[in-house]
Amino acid sequence: MRDGGRTIRFQLREGLKFSDGTPFTAEDVAFTFRSLLSPEINSPTADAFRSSEGAVQTAVQGTARLTLTFPAPVAGLERLFDQVAIVSAHSPLKERAVLGPFTIAEHKPGSYILLRRNPNYWKKDNAGHPLPYLDSIRLEIQQNREMELMRFQRGQLHLITSLEPEHFEQLAKSSAATDAGPSLEAEFMWFNQVTRAPIPDYKKAWFRSRSFRRALSEAINREDLCRVVYRGLAHPAVGPFSAANRFWFNAGLKPQAYDPPAALRRLAAEGFHRKGEWLVDRDGHPVEFSIVINAGNRARERMAALIQQDLRGIGVQLNVVTLDFPSLLERISRTFQYEACLLGLINVDLDPNGQMNVWLSSSPQHPWNPEQTAPGTPWEREIDKLMRAQASTLDPKKRKASFDRVQEIVYDQAPILYLVNKDTLVAVSPALGNVKPSVLRPEVFWNAEWLYLVDQTARNRQ
Repeated sequence: MRDGGRTIRFQLREGLKFSDGTPFTAEDVAFTFRSLLSPEINSPTADAFRSSEGAVQTAVQGTARLTLTFPAPVAGLERLFDQVAIVSAHSPLKERAVLGPFTIAEHKPGSYILLRRNPNYWKKDNAGHPLPYLDSIRLEIQQNREMELMRFQRGQLHLITSLEPEHFEQLAKSSAATDAGPSLEAEFMWFNQVTRAPIPDYKKAWFRSRSFRRALSEAINREDLCRVVYRGLAHPAVGPFSAANRFWFNAGLKPQAYDPPAALRRLAAEGFHRKGEWLVDRDGHPVEFSIVINAGNRARERMAALIQQDLRGIGVQLNVVTLDFPSLLERISRTFQYEACLLGLINVDLDPNGQMNVWLSSSPQHPWNPEQTAPGTPWEREIDKLMRAQASTLDPKKRKASFDRVQEIVYDQAPILYLVNKDTLVAVSPALGNVKPSVLRPEVFWNAEWLYLVDQTARNRQ
């Protein structure tokens, strides 16, 4: 690292090859990075590298050295490359030529991905044996969770990366299930604030009201969501990170308390009032809206039903709409034909730079109002400034202070209502060795090159 975090110089291992035998050189890293930052790709991974406006300069020095220079310092720059898979600039297989321990041998959409051992993988264990130990890994895309559990119990599956709470309770009796503690993932909801969204203007006014959002947050019983939906294997959420992220979590914030009377007082101050058993706004419009969720996710379906009951307690009519996932994505990211959405966020990084695509108002993944040409509110402008500030300083204390403030703004303005952080529940067969569950994804095969079949290893030693 040089120039106060603006420049990073790579010295590559020499003699490495991609899985198809193509030599690995510095030009491959330069090619990958230029492609990643291309506006045509619009990669969310690239957002973490954009601490300020300006181009990134790449300079290749021979086959094993290159330098990247950024327009401004990028915090944790060397760590950000963990998310970037290097693509060959010259292999005819393009992105299918890999440097990792496994290659994609087969892919049947919606069914499975078959990974095979990369014969050119460079790592070895302490005894000098080449890695990975396994010849192949088959990643099953299992739509039926009951079938998944049955196949695991029959020994047809060795790992389950995410267990339903009731399935965890069944497997916990046999020591096959592990609770790795609170996950980094959150279940949350938000309201559509897109100006061109095809919804009535009076509803847009509700959704843009801080008081309306805060009131509905107060009307939701998060403890009940954890107890009923997740059988106690979850915790009320506070904000962008859970307490499992010890450094970046703002410990000064507490989960929103369940307080329907406070919610009604807050709404009354904005002109909302009861008309019979239902709530209406100052112009007499009944407070009724729909929330979209993805079909087949039983936990979200149960959460939506409980939230529906909670909001009815303050006179709000919530209609639950289930959609297949492609249709849901189409509505929340292209047509904006929705009013509210209940979804989850998968954190693949402990660092807030991994959420730049969520918090920058110009980002396509900014949930409630994406791709703004300029921040639509003063508090979004402040978040933009803070996120760029924490991304461009190398001082951990300053970064922490900036992101603590981001969490405080999100808590106060409630553009996203954070609901629960579920526990990391996984299942591991005793037939598989070296499995070390983690709260980060992929929870049980992040060290795939080190996994081994216990019986096969025992036979090899005989």
